[in-house]
Amino acid sequence: MKVLVGVSLLLLCFVSRVKAVTVESCPLATGSLLRTEVEKTVTLTCMTDEGIDPSNQKELQWFRNGARVNLTEENRLYQSSLCVQPVTKEDNGVVFTCQLKGDATVNSSIEFDVQYPPDLNDTKEVFVEETSDVVLSCDVRANPPVTVTWKKDGEVLDLISGSYKTTNNGITALLLITTAKRDVHQGTYICEVNSSVYGIMGRTFIIMVEDKVLRFPLGPTIAGVVVVLCTIVFAIISRRNKIIKCIKPN
Repeated sequence: MKVLVGVSLLLLCFVSRVKAVTVESCPLATGSLLRTEVEKTVTLTCMTDEGIDPSNQKELQWFRNGARVNLTEENRLYQSSLCVQPVTKEDNGVVFTCQLKGDATVNSSIEFDVQYPPDLNDTKEVFVEETSDVVLSCDVRANPPVTVTWKKDGEVLDLISGSYKTTNNGITALLLITTAKRDVHQGTYICEVNSSVYGIMGRTFIIMVEDKVLRFPLGPTIAGVVVVLCTIVFAIISRRNKIIKCIKPN
């Protein structure tokens, strides 16, 4: 029994000497995950386990995805703060870590979950010649990810018919129309996205299919005109020389 008590006291003494740093955030994080939005401001505060104690000044370091953040000298000792303003899309998934300079194993991290909608809600007019191809593009980059639906004249687009092809890599959604025909493809198209946070939004495309314009190859046409002009000039010069010879006095 005495041995067990001695071990317990030893463990208690050991735990009491364990160093630690704590990161607090505004807004509050859930565990180590902080949810925020673009254009917002986030404040992170890192403290040692002793708190603000001038007699025990431990130097702190901040890292953003492993890259050290430069701090002023007065913002390094026993308490250190960071202000992220404004929050951007590029901050999504970023991990901020605070650690003791003298012992990197004593650290605490917080990860950003930045929510933002896709950049849509606009209208574009698209003019395409008959039998030509056209590509409609939507920026669907968002957090959380969105679902994409293509519509034509208010109805869900039938991708099987009408020479349509779609792609979506999570950043850009594309609708490819091959061999455009006025009676089939002319109309109003909508790239409709649905977000669990921001609701339904989209981009509208008004497609006008125009008559195909006959085009002549410019290079060969110019070359042909030059040849004809040169031939005419040489003929005139040759004719002029013959005329001069006929009227020359003996």
